[in-house]
Amino acid sequence: MVESTEYIPVPGDVVWINFNPQTGHEQAGRRPAIVLSPWEYNRGSRNLAVFCPITTKGGDNPFEVVVPEGVAVKGVILADQIKSMDWRQRNAEFLCALPDETVDEVLDIIGVLLQIL
Repeated sequence: MVESTEYIPVPGDVVWINFNPQTGHEQAGRRPAIVLSPWEYNRGSRNLAVFCPITTKGGDNPFEVVVPEGVAVKGVILADQIKSMDWRQRNAEFLCALPDETVDEVLDIIGVLLQIL
């Protein structure tokens, strides 16, 4: 049996992914996004994964998490724009990985937003 070396997203990965179609104030276009769902889900869920977009145009949004220095992407993670997408159909491409502390900060904000913490 030959093992597959195909990329499967893991939490903390930043990928390029297409957010179109969009509407209203949702992020659009091909852009970086942080992966939040576990590898086991991403592998076995009909290719779905949970993402938050990253933008270079940060503002005064209390749900933004600053991407730390020293990684291949700059900007802020929009923790209030959680989206489940088919990462294969949207051609997700690995860009870099973020530190666990950044992932935890995003998940903490989502927990507060969804009132699950």
